[in-house]
Amino acid sequence: MVTIAIIAAGAMGSGVAKVLTRNGVKVLTNLDNRSEATRRRAQEAGMQDASFEDISSTCDWVLSILPPSNAFSFAEKFLQHSTRSTRSPAPVFVECNAVNPATVHKIAALFRGSIFSFVDAGIIGGPPLDDYNPTFYASADEEALLDRIVGLSEHGLKISALKGEARIGAASALKMSYAGITKGTTGLFTTMILAAHQSSPATAEALMHELHASQPALLKRMSGVIPPMIPKAYRWVGEMSEIAGFVGDGEGDIYRGLSELYARIERSEKGDRQDSEVLAKFAKEAKEILEKK
Repeated sequence: MVTIAIIAAGAMGSGVAKVLTRNGVKVLTNLDNRSEATRRRAQEAGMQDASFEDISSTCDWVLSILPPSNAFSFAEKFLQHSTRSTRSPAPVFVECNAVNPATVHKIAALFRGSIFSFVDAGIIGGPPLDDYNPTFYASADEEALLDRIVGLSEHGLKISALKGEARIGAASALKMSYAGITKGTTGLFTTMILAAHQSSPATAEALMHELHASQPALLKRMSGVIPPMIPKAYRWVGEMSEIAGFVGDGEGDIYRGLSELYARIERSEKGDRQDSEVLAKFAKEAKEILEKK
């Protein structure tokens, strides 16, 4: 039986685990100091709690699926607890987080000289649901590793290998580019809705009606992407910072600003919810206007 560890049991990690367990894979995770909600998700997904030592000595694959700000520190911690592993063939550590190529190269450097092989992966799409699966885009310095990870398609995952001149960092660059467009435009929508409302509620309402008249496709997208963004904004703060580093000085400042925007939404969700309610109301009314057409 193939054994795969997934760290951690968040929405994406537990969703991927459900796909794997349904397809006969034994899935381990580490639940040290995790909340009851996380433990519940892990149980519902069929994940089994294990120490890092057990994971490194029994797993064929380790998938790191975490907030990007935790990616490097987790890799360090995992290696510290895995020094005694003598598993053969060596387990493969797959860095699946939304980090930029510079960060993924730093993480890959940690594994040089260890028993672990290393794959760079970027997940594009939301958590698996019913018949929907996100795509794991993978790159590596060894083509044989890519052939191995594509083999996980037999266990229900959707894997696309980047070959040719692609090496470690290519998959992360793809993830940065895609998220920079999708989450970047969501951030721009959010910024201007809040700015219009700050001027006056009437300004925000007029903006909505003008978009309906002249840019209905944009208004439709706003009504669809803003509501699910609000509770997830905290996860996008670090991701925008990673994208800023990927783009570089100058234009990268756009994404530093978007990181601050998503931090503002996070504060609103934890605080007075004023911004959150403005956005939710705009999206709700936009949907109503579009449905009347």
